[in-house]
Amino acid sequence: MGEGARARRGKGRSDDRRSDDRLFDRELDHLPPEVRWREWMNRVEATIFAASEPVTRSVLARVVGQECNLDLLIDDIRAELAGRPYDLAAVGGGFRHLTRPTYADAIRSAFGTAVGPDERGIDLSQSEVLVLMCIAYFQPITRGELSTFFGKEISRDLIGTLRGQNFIASGPRSPTPGAPYTYVTTKQFLLQFGFNSLRDLPDVEALEDAGLLSKEKLLAGDLTGALDDPAGDEDVG
Repeated sequence: MGEGARARRGKGRSDDRRSDDRLFDRELDHLPPEVRWREWMNRVEATIFAASEPVTRSVLARVVGQECNLDLLIDDIRAELAGRPYDLAAVGGGFRHLTRPTYADAIRSAFGTAVGPDERGIDLSQSEVLVLMCIAYFQPITRGELSTFFGKEISRDLIGTLRGQNFIASGPRSPTPGAPYTYVTTKQFLLQFGFNSLRDLPDVEALEDAGLLSKEKLLAGDLTGALDDPAGDEDVG
């Protein structure tokens, strides 16, 4: 197929999408306000339910009218889910249906893990969780800095495990001598631990404001001894 034919074919698909988009009624002006709001709620919840990843606000805005307040709409959906075993949670920069922690034992009994068959459970040792916590709070951070935190070397194998779980990735090179790579957390980290953004890390701002949590204090050795066995602690989750 020639370039011209491919271009025409691609243009046809684009025109079809624009045509379908124009035919889709977001505003629903013909409906009474209460019915319109209910339809917007149904559309938003259906879109989130059908998605395999958290759905962003910009995506949800495609299925509701310009006068729709998404925050109020999400609040109303969550209020209706109050008695259900799952909730609509803000995670990973979007919205997603998540089962409530109360039902973790039931799900574990069914599937052998605290999540469903299409989701991945956390399979980390206590040491790996501690290292991941430090990366989350102080990213971008080098392996050498992590080793200083804990008073012993953090192995490449441990870092490799966190990378293999897609919880961390390489960040920018450090300006320190040798320009070592730094590590940062990923979107998968946010999804797995139920955070919408890094601002949702527990009490990080309060701890920093109180002077109880700082990179400088940790580099001074405040976590020495926290990792008794960096490679072989009991698994978490």
